[in-house]
Amino acid sequence: MAREILETKRKALKINLDYAIYGTFAEIGAGQEVARNFFTAGAASGTVAKTMSAYDMAFSNSIYGEEDSGRYVSESRLEKMLAHEYNLLTERLVAEKYRGRTFFSFANTVTTINFSKTNDPHGWLGIRFQVTPGGNFNDIVFHVRLLDSDASLQQQVLGILGVNLVYAAFYHNNDVQTMIESLVDNLSVGSVEIDLISLNGELFKTANDRLVNLYLLAKGFSAAAIFDKDGNAKQPKDLLYKKDIMILRTKYRQKSTPNFDLFNRAVEQFKQCQDVHEENLVVLIEVLMANMLGENQQLNTDDLLLFAKRAEELSATGNNVIVTNFSRNHKLAQYLSRCKPHSVGISTNVANLKRIFDSNSFTENYTDELLAYVSDLFSKNVKLYAYPYLDKKNNQIVTTRNMPVSAEAKPLYDFLILNNYISDIEDFDTRDVKTV
Repeated sequence: MAREILETKRKALKINLDYAIYGTFAEIGAGQEVARNFFTAGAASGTVAKTMSAYDMAFSNSIYGEEDSGRYVSESRLEKMLAHEYNLLTERLVAEKYRGRTFFSFANTVTTINFSKTNDPHGWLGIRFQVTPGGNFNDIVFHVRLLDSDASLQQQVLGILGVNLVYAAFYHNNDVQTMIESLVDNLSVGSVEIDLISLNGELFKTANDRLVNLYLLAKGFSAAAIFDKDGNAKQPKDLLYKKDIMILRTKYRQKSTPNFDLFNRAVEQFKQCQDVHEENLVVLIEVLMANMLGENQQLNTDDLLLFAKRAEELSATGNNVIVTNFSRNHKLAQYLSRCKPHSVGISTNVANLKRIFDSNSFTENYTDELLAYVSDLFSKNVKLYAYPYLDKKNNQIVTTRNMPVSAEAKPLYDFLILNNYISDIEDFDTRDVKTV
């Protein structure tokens, strides 16, 4: 049976009329949009103990402490807000009249689009809540990118997201997938991206951090999921901002295992060619989800568990992992450009390049599509490092030097090779070369 999706006002009113739910709202950066929804719904005194906004940095620091990073739209700031407000709530509301109530503290720290539209609108939202009176708390925290081009529209989106989060925490906490899906209830497609979610507490002790973040990707809420060397989900900018990034592209269930020997050579070549300092280098193994989504647009839980296991296995090799839906390199480059990287190297198989520079692999508008591909990819300070494959039919190792290229693409291809936008991985061992 399809889930009934209540309008935002009905969600807020249902919460307001639920005697057990009582808490505080602390919002920074975009107005008190979430609290406003509860006040306008009616009966807010049944839910709202306090609302506040500490906009001035001096006030904010006095209440929540300073941020060592200097970044106030951050997970660290959100966590301090949740901890401070929840502690005040549980310390102050101890009178008999509060017995039987489950407390919560909602917080967000957000930056909406500025007047000149030069910033990256985004924010952190979270709730710390009880499911039984006097019980231990649980946390739901997530990061969003606000995609509308108008600040007032972004504020409306933020208000809806906040109501959805409070509603999900109390009414969908027994089903993690439904809880995540409900976060975008009543929002138009393309208004928001959720690229990280974190669940903590006794209520979520069986939740798999990798699985829930892969679910965001499978549902189209996010373009990629990133995990660090310990397998923890990371917000892209936290890991990649202004870094030198090297990526090995792999497909899930590809015929051959990732060739780490060739990839390690590519990393060393990237470091030398781009003058990369070790401390600024981030190495990523990509697992491409798109080849499975092409077969079945709705991945089930078993599929996601396999992806989560694959991410865990690759993290265990000491590498960061990124799971994406980017079937072509230029889409990956566009995604990474959000993090303003210093440089990007992509290690890819020559067989993939062969398809790009083969007019039979594209539509009738081949030259237009090829130019768009090259522009989108190499304008982002990206270099491709191509590893060879064995053409078993001709018993020949194929590199960029002997790769077949369509006539109409040959001048552009030669330009990219000559100017080192595309390079062969050097000094490879022929025993490392595999068929595709």
